[in-house]
Amino acid sequence: MTDPSFLPAWCLAELIRGGAISCLELLDHFIARVERLDGRTNAVVVRDFDRARERARSLDSQRRDGRATPLFGVPVTVKESFNLAGLPTTWGFEEQRHSAAHEDALPVQRLASAGAVVFGKTNVPVSLADWQSFNPVYGTTSNPWNLRHTPGGSSGGSAAAMAAGLSALELGSDIGGSIRVPAHYCGVFGHKPSWGLCSSRGQSLVPTASLTDIAVIGPLARSATDLTLALDAIAGADPMLDVGAPALPPPRALRLSELRIAVWSSQAGQETDAETTSHIEALADFLERQGAHVDRAARPDFDVTDAFHLYLRLLNAALSGHANEAMLARMRAAKARRPADDMSADAVSVRAVDMTHREWLHLNERRFRIRRVWGAFFRDWDVLLCPVIATAALPHMQQGQTWERRVTVNGRDIPYNDMLFWPGVTCGFHLPASTAPIGMTATGLPIGVQIVGPFHGDRTTIQVAGLLEQHWRSFVPPPGWE
Repeated sequence: MTDPSFLPAWCLAELIRGGAISCLELLDHFIARVERLDGRTNAVVVRDFDRARERARSLDSQRRDGRATPLFGVPVTVKESFNLAGLPTTWGFEEQRHSAAHEDALPVQRLASAGAVVFGKTNVPVSLADWQSFNPVYGTTSNPWNLRHTPGGSSGGSAAAMAAGLSALELGSDIGGSIRVPAHYCGVFGHKPSWGLCSSRGQSLVPTASLTDIAVIGPLARSATDLTLALDAIAGADPMLDVGAPALPPPRALRLSELRIAVWSSQAGQETDAETTSHIEALADFLERQGAHVDRAARPDFDVTDAFHLYLRLLNAALSGHANEAMLARMRAAKARRPADDMSADAVSVRAVDMTHREWLHLNERRFRIRRVWGAFFRDWDVLLCPVIATAALPHMQQGQTWERRVTVNGRDIPYNDMLFWPGVTCGFHLPASTAPIGMTATGLPIGVQIVGPFHGDRTTIQVAGLLEQHWRSFVPPPGWE
């Protein structure tokens, strides 16, 4: 049988259903890879091997009845922030090291109902608030393509596990690029769903009933088909809230030649690495040759800087619900230090501390007006292709807080968090976005593209990711992880 290490989840499920391998044999294969290889990348930091083996044996014993489930017997890991009953959920906080969840998170339950075997959790930054995945509980996770570089964050362990062939499917979360950036950094596929499409119950340090604004959960995988399988498994409202979930429309097009594609490869005032822009432009050239209608000048009709700053303020408000008094005091002090003419992402964000509810309502009204502009834009265009973030995977950067760091892009020194532009200008308005690998830098690091669609256009963005997988570039394993 073909080595299953880097096969997509849908293929592994077919192998099990066809009798080529048992659930337990496949699980043991991935467990052995974790035990042999994960010392290098430190991705799978919480291991639940014994219970997973019990479940795999159970599935094998009832395989005749369970073969219809789409992820039957597929070994899966999830981001550390999701609850697994009896295991700690720390979000990287030392004081949570000995906590124990009372039950599995709802999306984990839904993966299990689809037949998946969850056997561990993957590493995150503290508070899920960085593109560097390190914390005092589990240490640093490295990028399988270059161990001196970060796999991204906050779903960094998730993407590293996918790239290194340590798991068959992953579940992450995203409020500022936390699915899309790691997928881009590690050369895998990811999907940030439309806001509200998937319940995140059980992905919180404290029990919450409401959805956090902007934040979503979604899959990372080695194929676009797997994104659909996982999304179908986890989509749906929390049944305890008695709210129905929308039925997603089908993809707008099934072939590249049928697509209307807007391309936004760079933005004045928002530094984007030249290699990233070049790869997206090369992809646009290819799509034109395939017969797609491609426009490199089409843009939604709003002030780009205003939309970005609106996202930053809404992001600060969304995160403030989980902030303690010490964190709020630090933000107030940072706000006082920032000069009035500082328009960096950090300055704009921190000025939102202590906003009133009335102020938030005004921001939300502005957000929905921009959502209408996005809606009008996507009447003319099926998807928008743009960068995921400003650069390929960064070297490990662990000194200081994120607002104290700086990065160099195209020779220009910029604040670290200014890179929120590409993740935020789309997700701040609740839009779905898929990430697909499209190339490599000259130094051998992956480059991905962000495929943005209309609200609830998730099947269209994943379909386009799948078409790129078929006709442009599929997942390629990093060297040395056989």
